[in-house]
Amino acid sequence: MSPELSKSGPIWSLGTMSGTSLDGVDAAMLLTDGNEILAFGQSDYRPYSDEERGVLRAAMGRWDGTEEAAAIVVAAHGALLGGIVGADLIGFHGQTVAHDPGGRGTRQIGDGRLLAHMLDCPVVWDFRTADVESGGQGAPLAPFFHHACARWMEADEPLAFLNLGGVGNLSWVDPGVEIPSDPGACLAFDTGPANAPINDLMHARLGREMDEGGALAARGRADGRILDRLSAHDWFDRLPPKSLDRDDFAWLLEGVADLGDADAAATLTEAAALCVARGLAQCPSVPARMLVSGGGRSNPVMMAALSERCDCEVVPIETVGLDGDMLEAQAFAYLAVRSARGWPLSAPGTTGVATPTCGGRLSRPEEAVEALSSGGEG
Repeated sequence: MSPELSKSGPIWSLGTMSGTSLDGVDAAMLLTDGNEILAFGQSDYRPYSDEERGVLRAAMGRWDGTEEAAAIVVAAHGALLGGIVGADLIGFHGQTVAHDPGGRGTRQIGDGRLLAHMLDCPVVWDFRTADVESGGQGAPLAPFFHHACARWMEADEPLAFLNLGGVGNLSWVDPGVEIPSDPGACLAFDTGPANAPINDLMHARLGREMDEGGALAARGRADGRILDRLSAHDWFDRLPPKSLDRDDFAWLLEGVADLGDADAAATLTEAAALCVARGLAQCPSVPARMLVSGGGRSNPVMMAALSERCDCEVVPIETVGLDGDMLEAQAFAYLAVRSARGWPLSAPGTTGVATPTCGGRLSRPEEAVEALSSGGEG
């Protein structure tokens, strides 16, 4: 291991995220020792083109035959990260295309060895496999970073961090517990569908990628029968931690098939808020605040629904000085340092793994020859 990675002090790590909403690639720099957050650095974003997005969408749910999509993921990340200088390490999440922790496992496409060669920088990747192989859900992985954020904020009471991407992820953290892998520090789980059904609806009906600003949902009325069916789903009886695949609630789109566009959007938006509220009820205590990141925080209809349904203050994460667009990328910058130093990325309270578990694969630039000769997708 190079001195930059093995030393105990802080290093600049560059994290990435390409989420299931398929909008593009986020990248963000973080100065951290894998425990504390010392500084936030440069960030950037590269949207996927319509053509790229189409290929990625076709790869969703596939366990093989995704070579073209994997190449797009690596090329897009390489183009974006090549413009950000000063990183000692890169945390490359890749693109999740399938997630079945109780069965076939989890699959993120994109080969970190190729990226290490392209950028001449060590890359940590394949973050989730070790957790799943150890009996965990493999997701969510951001809670330890959320715990670090709460301590960076000098919070003195439990907080909830809610990411509203394709799927909703909730982290309940107690900053009074110093070590994130210790019992009582973190509880985390997927709440249910968030933006994915709305985005799929907009794409299928209107050829648009999202309900910008919740404008369509604001003109509609949510269908109570569909919401009642959702609320009765056995997902909400399962104790956390727990995780979902992007399409586990695909029946919601079928449920709104006979509704007009506005009513369908309103129903799916309200459904996301309902899932979060049901999840919040499973937390150890009501948090002081719920800090919202991801695309959903820019949807005032969804935020209003959350405020109506949840028994705590619901605010965009920018309220506390954090960047809601880059939080997940920053999380993988943080996790990359922890992985490189052999520290846990998950714990029983975050993924259901039996014991705190490290994960990720560290690849160096010189390993590119092996990657090219292996013929694998990554």
